Amino acid sequence: MELKILVDVIGWIGALALLTAYGLVSLRRIEGDASGYQRLNLVGGACLVVNTVYYGAYPSSLVNLVWIGIAIYTMSRKRINA
Repeated sequence: MELKILVDVIGWIGALALLTAYGLVSLRRIEGDASGYQRLNLVGGACLVVNTVYYGAYPSSLVNLVWIGIAIYTMSRKRINA
């Protein structure tokens, strides 16, 4: 598979993961601190970082790196309090 196509597929997977997470929280199917929500954010953000770095969209890359950091922080905090 051509690298550009692979990067595009990864980007679409990331977008779908973030939109799914947002939709599930908005519909009250899961809580904002649920591990499933945070995992979707982590995977989605990571996929979008791959895509945005490839295309040189560095402001978006930074936003997604922060998104990943929030997910990791929330998951680690939840494990500490469990």
